Amino acid sequence: MWKTILRRILIMIPEIILLSILVFLLAKAMPGDPFTGSINPRSSATQIEHLKQLNGLYDPWYQQYWNWVVHLFHGDLGQSYQYHEPVTNLIGDRAINTLWLSAFTMILTYVIALPLGLYAGKHDGKLPDTVIRIYTYVTYCIPFFVILVIGLWIFGYVLNWFPTTGSVSPTATGMWMIGSRFLHVLLPGLLGALFGTVNVVQYMRSEVIDAKNSDYVRTARSKGVPQKAIYKHHIFRNSLLPIAAFGGYSITGLLNGSIFTETIFSYPGMGMLFIDSISYRDYTVITALVLLFGILNLLGTLLSDIILSVVDPRIRVN
Repeated sequence: MWKTILRRILIMIPEIILLSILVFLLAKAMPGDPFTGSINPRSSATQIEHLKQLNGLYDPWYQQYWNWVVHLFHGDLGQSYQYHEPVTNLIGDRAINTLWLSAFTMILTYVIALPLGLYAGKHDGKLPDTVIRIYTYVTYCIPFFVILVIGLWIFGYVLNWFPTTGSVSPTATGMWMIGSRFLHVLLPGLLGALFGTVNVVQYMRSEVIDAKNSDYVRTARSKGVPQKAIYKHHIFRNSLLPIAAFGGYSITGLLNGSIFTETIFSYPGMGMLFIDSISYRDYTVITALVLLFGILNLLGTLLSDIILSVVDPRIRVN
């Protein structure tokens, strides 16, 4: 298994190189520049041209790419044109916020979805199953941003139960910062989890129903194995396989940052940073973030295989 993981990592190297070239060229192909109107609205065209030349924007693309790669291997992702600080520090600060939100959303999603899916599959065709299916259908039909806006309006502005912006209260210090961070991610994380449970519940329900009618479950029943043990050791474990197969993608997808969630809640994570960098043509931040997102997606494929082999020992990568 470790040899396969190492081989997969080596295969990822040319993929990352190709991805970096495409990301760099696409960022440079965007219309506009990071200086016009962002330095000083009254800046003359001559000053703008001088800034472009000073930052190497008129150099051939391959020379710009090579300079970017050399600095990248030295841990220097460049300077943000918008925030006037190193991109490494900027992404590091936002990544912490995204990690808090992603971890909470992921844990809450599976805590809610797995029991619901198991319960619905166990009682398929009955009232509990019907109620759970109606919940998944209704949630799936409503656009995610609508759920976020309604939740923010009701719980943030009408009831005033949760903060509506930021990642931590400016007045929080010491241990209170942890409580403040949790309070800020509670509402967006809960809304994201309710929306994210839809696919997991449906997958889980379908797999439980299929497993109930399988030969190995009928054999276990004929041997007198208790119903609780059958669901725990046979049905539930085997029903996790398709969910585990997408587990790596789900984790890395959340780490990329939810653009809708972070934008609507003005939550300073990587998703909101990505939107801001596009608006201001902040090329250094755009290329760094897209490259990071691409690497995370490649790692998600590898992580899914590892999770799948852990959940089912019969599936081992040789």
